Amino acid sequence: MATPTTSFMKEVLPPVLDSTSQPPTLFDGTTRLYISYKSPFAQRTWITRNCKGLQEKIKLVPIDLQNRPAWYKEKVYPPNKVPSLDHNNEVKGESLDLIKYIDAHFEGPALLPDDPAKRQFAEELFSYIDSLNKIMFTALSSKEDVGDEVGAALDKVEDALSKFDDGPFFLGQFSLVDIAYAPFMERYQILFSDVKNYDITKGRPKLALWFEELNKIDAYVQTRRDPQELLAHTKKRLGIA
Repeated sequence: MATPTTSFMKEVLPPVLDSTSQPPTLFDGTTRLYISYKSPFAQRTWITRNCKGLQEKIKLVPIDLQNRPAWYKEKVYPPNKVPSLDHNNEVKGESLDLIKYIDAHFEGPALLPDDPAKRQFAEELFSYIDSLNKIMFTALSSKEDVGDEVGAALDKVEDALSKFDDGPFFLGQFSLVDIAYAPFMERYQILFSDVKNYDITKGRPKLALWFEELNKIDAYVQTRRDPQELLAHTKKRLGIA
């Protein structure tokens, strides 16, 4: 399972659809991935699509979550969240389920290894990320300094990155686990530095290297937003001045 290092031309991103926008021609056989450019959950699926080389097979449909088109909830995905994937005229949601689905059902490099030990560890890390997100976002919203709980959570990530020595990523080689964590860790690095004056990589060399190697992967880099835009958007969502 090789790291996806293929350089491809920067994709011209489609315009964001809002409440004034007409829907695409729905259920016409086109596979569509409904996302928000600012959503870390949607970013997982976008990275997966890019890593598989599916830019022509899976069309991006960006939605304005602050001003959603009514047709999205009524005709596409009743939960009215992103991401969702319209494939074979069936719409599925939930980002962790979708990245596994895209990996399993489309051509392109496999993003999970065959090694049973690595697959088991992948499931453990998929299960942990919600706990990590709760700890990290709670700390960001708090008026207190960064506490031991954040340090312990990040140390757990550092330990996870130390488990396999055949590469700098969670399973050694780049995988769906890195894709699941990347959008959130990217935000934590920016937010904790700005809001808490706290470097999440300090004393965590494996995590520092992980970020360095991650930023060499075009499929991920092309999904990144401007850090200041991310900072402002996330601080507003968390109610942080």
